[in-house]
Amino acid sequence: MQLFLYLILIILFFHNEQCRRHAGIVMKKDIQQLFNEFIWECEFVKRLRPDTLQSYRQAFSTFAKLTPGVSLESLTPNMITTFFKTLQERKRIVGRGTVKIGVKTSTVGAYWRKLTCFFQWLELRNYISVNPFKVLTYPTPAYEDAKYLKKREIEKIITAIHASQGNSILVFKRNLVLFYLLLYCGLRKEEVMLLQIPDIDFERRLLTIRKESSKSGKTRQLPLHSTTLMHLKDYLKQRNEYTTPYLIVSKGTDDKLSYAGLKHLVDSIRKRSGVQFHLHQFRHTFAVNFLKTTNNIGHLRQLMGHKDIRMTMVYLRCINVDEIRGEIELMNIDNFLK
Repeated sequence: MQLFLYLILIILFFHNEQCRRHAGIVMKKDIQQLFNEFIWECEFVKRLRPDTLQSYRQAFSTFAKLTPGVSLESLTPNMITTFFKTLQERKRIVGRGTVKIGVKTSTVGAYWRKLTCFFQWLELRNYISVNPFKVLTYPTPAYEDAKYLKKREIEKIITAIHASQGNSILVFKRNLVLFYLLLYCGLRKEEVMLLQIPDIDFERRLLTIRKESSKSGKTRQLPLHSTTLMHLKDYLKQRNEYTTPYLIVSKGTDDKLSYAGLKHLVDSIRKRSGVQFHLHQFRHTFAVNFLKTTNNIGHLRQLMGHKDIRMTMVYLRCINVDEIRGEIELMNIDNFLK
């Protein structure tokens, strides 16, 4: 009995000691230390992708740079507004010494989403009383620029891939598979880079995007287009000497294609094709063409792996009003609801 009471006292002592230490740490930690803890939790508990973590780091780094001396006490709506004002007015050197001022509304939205995740984390752990973004209005991008690739641009890109086939048959067939997966599946760059051979079900003609590589953190399956399936089978015959499970392989090593290798590939195809594209445009291209063909936004949400259908609805902006004219003409007063 005495031993039991002794153990209880020890547990209570250490519990109280931890509480006191925690209280002291809360007072002493600066915002950079707390951001590091946020990143550790995102990496090891939430298991977010490296690219997502890097985008959080980049957004916070810019925030800290443009708001010197920021602290938990100074995290107010007014400070956030000042940050975005500074972001908009600062001068930047881009390219070959070109000076640029201002950022797109979509860029402001990207900073908003990344920073508010950290501030929500601070609020949940009682480091701040309220997330300052809660009282501000989220910027809505106009999306005046067409983000999808047009038919002629896609044809130029595919032609550029064919023009480089003399270097290596394996690389040529790999590149075709890579771009057809992006075009006909709407995959994110990270999703296609992390695809593995077991993720392909040739019998059922399905592609599995595992939760480990998906931005949503959920596994989803996609039907494989017959063109993509044909190129996959042809490519796998050529890569049969590789032991790595990753689908998109490096030419020189028995491993997946590196992000540096992918960047080199994209730069090469841009130069050959004359099309200044980025890989995420293939995802946009898939989405708008799927909507144009099927008009089924629910199915598109499933294919894209979106958590919220509002994310999917942004692709509706690409539907031209003339394409809706035929649907309007089908309306008849005799068929109206009674």
